[in-house]
Amino acid sequence: TEVLSEDLLQIERRLDAVRSVCHLAQKRLIACLQGQHGTDPDKRHHKALHSSALPSILLQSVTALTNFCDSYRKMLDTCGDAENKLAMELSQHEVQIEREVIDPLCLLTETEIPNIQKQRKQLAKLVLDWDSARGRYNQAHKTSGTNFQVHPSKIESLKEEMDEAGNKVEQCKDQLAADMYSFVSKEGEYARCFVTLLEAQADYHRKALAVIEKVLPEIQAHQDKWTEKPAFGTPLEEHLKRSGREIAVPIEACVMMLLETGMREEGLFRIAAGASKLKKLKAALDCSTSQLDEFYSDPHAVAGALKSYLRELPEPLMTYSLYEEWTQAANVQDQDRKLQDLWRICNKLPEHYRVNFRYLIKFLAKLAQNSDVNKMTPSNIAIVLGPNLLWAKNEGSLAEMAAATSVHVVAVIEPIIQHADWFFPGGEFCHSPAVSDAWDVRVCLSRHSVCPSSDEDFNVSGAFVAVPAVNSNHLSHTGNDYECGTLERKRPLSMTVMEGDLLKKER
Repeated sequence: TEVLSEDLLQIERRLDAVRSVCHLAQKRLIACLQGQHGTDPDKRHHKALHSSALPSILLQSVTALTNFCDSYRKMLDTCGDAENKLAMELSQHEVQIEREVIDPLCLLTETEIPNIQKQRKQLAKLVLDWDSARGRYNQAHKTSGTNFQVHPSKIESLKEEMDEAGNKVEQCKDQLAADMYSFVSKEGEYARCFVTLLEAQADYHRKALAVIEKVLPEIQAHQDKWTEKPAFGTPLEEHLKRSGREIAVPIEACVMMLLETGMREEGLFRIAAGASKLKKLKAALDCSTSQLDEFYSDPHAVAGALKSYLRELPEPLMTYSLYEEWTQAANVQDQDRKLQDLWRICNKLPEHYRVNFRYLIKFLAKLAQNSDVNKMTPSNIAIVLGPNLLWAKNEGSLAEMAAATSVHVVAVIEPIIQHADWFFPGGEFCHSPAVSDAWDVRVCLSRHSVCPSSDEDFNVSGAFVAVPAVNSNHLSHTGNDYECGTLERKRPLSMTVMEGDLLKKER
């Protein structure tokens, strides 16, 4: 006999579906937990969370790097502390998820719905007992008219048994119906668990984001101090400010190496270096390594690195803003007037660019002094190096820009190299009074040889120290030893000193 109404039967069918869905969600949530289900927050944070391993490793690494890698250690320390806070937020989040989501789902799927289903089975058993008692009673009542051996008291007993079974069915059915209706009325609360899950996740992510947003400005504020950025591809001003230098590291380092072993090398800046050696030297200059001795024997690699640095500057050394003025000066036919215009534009270069441009031009002029041996006349130097000093800002391939610029650049660079000491007299920067007319230009040129002055000192940073005399075949005449060629050359003490230790000494 079916004793449940249609609405209760519908609820019964929903019970299985809800239990299945909630049980699956519960299992998936538990699987997503990094910590062991049921552990307290502290134990979960220190022992159970996978994410706790990362800050632990980072903070242990800080101890391992105590005596060196200061910038790396500071970065690891800050990041490790942030990761540790994130792991703590995660452990608290998981405890909240267990308490407010997983535990209620577990109660529903393992206690409340099973209890209802157990009552349903009990009701089915009571209904069977009731049907059986009613069958016996009906059979006895039916046969009592023809079988006088059935005593009336027996019939009465069977009736009482039937009524008692019916009462049990009604009681069980009422209790079951009450629990089923209660389940339906609480479906909103059970569904609320999933809303709570999203709210808890949102709260966790907000707190995690707050941890990250608090530490990121600190890291970013000190990033320039904690980390060493490569010189290649970095804006000139940024590199000089970060390193506290006057001349960019790749420019001074390459010039100092070339002064020693490259000044008499035929085709310098024109003959391409080996790709692997060039790549290695650029990487060495970028990371401020002191291991540069091997490159003294390969001046073409050094020259290639210098060209690459100039070409990879985000803005050319002669600047975009003055490109049109350089181009116009290149087209001036009167040589005296052209020199005046070029000198005026040189003085318009921003300070950092002008200082480095002056340094490079002085070196190139010294290189041109040996053109009878190295075949690098001012014209040849301007042809191979000019496109790395000035190019148009407009988009296009490197070849297109070089072709469009090369003629103008050569017409600009060649006279500047030829008259380097007139453009940049002595050891001072360009603070000479303006040239008033062509006669003054000729007078100045007569006073300043087209060869740079012999007392030019390229060791601007002071990071180069004297070493025993090198092989005379590679000794070049530079600095104070230009006239006699007997003084010892100066070589880099250490690129690390150039980048970091020198700054500490200055402070």
